Amino acid sequence: MEKYQIAIVGGGAAGLFAAAFAVKSFKEKSLSSPSGLTLPHIILLEKEERCGRKINITGKGCCNITNTRMWDEFSPHIHPQANFLKSAFFGMSTSDTINFFESIGLPLTVERGQRVYPKSMRAADVTKALIDYISGGLVKIQTSCIVEKIEKSPDGFSISTNRGNVKSDKVIITTGGLSYPATGSTGDGYKFAKSLGHSVEKCFPSLTALIPKNYFKDLKTEENFCAASERTFSQIGKSLNGLELKNVSAQLMVNGNVIQEEFGDVDFTDGGIEGPIIFRVSRKGVENIINGQKVQLILDLKPALSLQQINARIEREMKSLSSVVYGRYQASNNINSSNPSTLRYLLRKMLPMQMIKPFIGMNKDLSVKNLAEHLKYLEFDIVSYIGYDRCVVTSGGVSLKEVSHKTMESRLVKGLFFAGEVLNLDGDTGGYNLQTAFSTGALAMQNCLL
Repeated sequence: MEKYQIAIVGGGAAGLFAAAFAVKSFKEKSLSSPSGLTLPHIILLEKEERCGRKINITGKGCCNITNTRMWDEFSPHIHPQANFLKSAFFGMSTSDTINFFESIGLPLTVERGQRVYPKSMRAADVTKALIDYISGGLVKIQTSCIVEKIEKSPDGFSISTNRGNVKSDKVIITTGGLSYPATGSTGDGYKFAKSLGHSVEKCFPSLTALIPKNYFKDLKTEENFCAASERTFSQIGKSLNGLELKNVSAQLMVNGNVIQEEFGDVDFTDGGIEGPIIFRVSRKGVENIINGQKVQLILDLKPALSLQQINARIEREMKSLSSVVYGRYQASNNINSSNPSTLRYLLRKMLPMQMIKPFIGMNKDLSVKNLAEHLKYLEFDIVSYIGYDRCVVTSGGVSLKEVSHKTMESRLVKGLFFAGEVLNLDGDTGGYNLQTAFSTGALAMQNCLL
């Protein structure tokens, strides 16, 4: 049975970064004390054939590594308890992460929204940079190694795998959550945590598509109202699919009350309504759907204009309608008109072409008189959501009450550490989740090395 000082279980973002932090610490110490210094005996166990499979698909394959925000701007994007991350963040901040990746030969670039990407815009380059840095005998990487059980023993931990047993003085669990199970994230860490006496807070998908009523025909749902994988578009869903809306406002309503509001871009896809601002509201949306609450999404398609300003524009357009023929019918300049030709003429001035037909179909009472109101208040009843197969992150996880925020060490089992998505800690879209993985992975390893 092989014996190690530290075993990292899981070769995703948190696990790879924890290993990289160990190598970085060793190299820094070797510069100041070149004689008699040996790297701790470390093994990284990964169930897939290669490490970092989830990193490789993040940011649509571009990998939004982090962002440039400091703590005061960063922390509001972390849930459910941002302060748990504070010590880890100050130990490995966004600027520290940027400096680290550039120091190991990965050029970075800052894009819109202060988002940081590899300059190549290839996520695989991030994984390669980390693996190359920790390879060369400094850390043993064991892939295709399925951890079956972790047990505490008097002299450390015994780890049972499909490739034999491993002994280790300390263990860092970095197995991720449940999102994108095809990459190996199947909740193994929760099982290990429970077997070692830990509580796991209820898990549910986050940063995911929300599905409105009548977007799909005869929508079937699975456990907790999650949409079934087999879905067929309704006419409205088919019309909306592929539409991208820029600079709109979204309100998430629960039981008639606005609980969150965001501004930005919205995408209509084969999964429902998604895009940056929908991802940000999806955490609360999914949680309330699961809890049986009435969830609605209100889109303001013209957030920069007031009702009065839109109506003034409509009035100006209506004055020019006396000689306009749209389609087969003469458009009407009657303010009470519900003439489809009139409405299409006006909507063509105000919405993307693809939006016009479904917009009219969703608003059966639409007339020139109430057009402004409908543009400012496009209502969707949200009935379901896309599950773990393509949600970005898992909400829920190992209880933060049972883990020290100062060290990432278990409060229940000495020598056991947690980092990354396996914890009940998740962030918004924009580099927050990877930064959380890097920060917690670094802090866990730092304290393992003590």
